[in-house]
Amino acid sequence: MNAMEISLTGLDVEWRRLEIIAQNIANANTVVDSLGEAYKPLRLLSGPAGAGFSASLDNARNGDLRGVSVYSVEPQNLPPRRVYEPEHPQADAEGYINYPGMSHSAEMTLMVKTARSYEANIVAFNTARQMYSKALDIGRRSA
Repeated sequence: MNAMEISLTGLDVEWRRLEIIAQNIANANTVVDSLGEAYKPLRLLSGPAGAGFSASLDNARNGDLRGVSVYSVEPQNLPPRRVYEPEHPQADAEGYINYPGMSHSAEMTLMVKTARSYEANIVAFNTARQMYSKALDIGRRSA
């Protein structure tokens, strides 16, 4: 796998991570979902592509790089955020509403970090493209 293909796998993973983060932020104030349950924030788990981390290290030592891949998207097991809103139609007997237990600031921080990773993959892709282009120019001059 060449450097451009590896960067493309990174772009794909980080884009999918941004989609999950956006979904979490969009549902930060959701009381219940379409199934009648409270929304559970999601996390995208990713890592080296291949059979596993140790196998990926062996592949890297042998020069067989495969980029990154999404392992899974899993719900976070966070306790709900209880807010006192006695006028809300879905309030319990004590007047509390259960919102997803995620931190808006943590989600925004993760979004910025993910956007920076996405940008780094774009820079790596463009650098590899320029290097391949220069190699072709050198090859044309020597022929």
